Amino acid sequence: MDIKALTIEMNKFVSAQGWYEPESPRPQTLRNLAVSLSIEAAEVLEHFQWDEASNNKDELAQELADVALYLLQIASVANIDLEQAVLSKLEHNYRRNWEG
Repeated sequence: MDIKALTIEMNKFVSAQGWYEPESPRPQTLRNLAVSLSIEAAEVLEHFQWDEASNNKDELAQELADVALYLLQIASVANIDLEQAVLSKLEHNYRRNWEG
């Protein structure tokens, strides 16, 4: 499944929860989504708080999925083609000088 298909599935879920509705308790604003992404990223970091490796691969996978879903949602709400953005960033990074 590619990024576009994942985004469609994510949008179906968000719609089914009613989170796109004006009176939703979880409004899908860029700010709310960015905060949620940051929180989920911190939950990934928790897996490595006291060790170099995660002790629970399944729980780590769930946290990574949460991060990916929030990232897809931010890109969707901001009308950003995430696939193109990633490819452009990779192209930029290939040309970047990583020394000092």
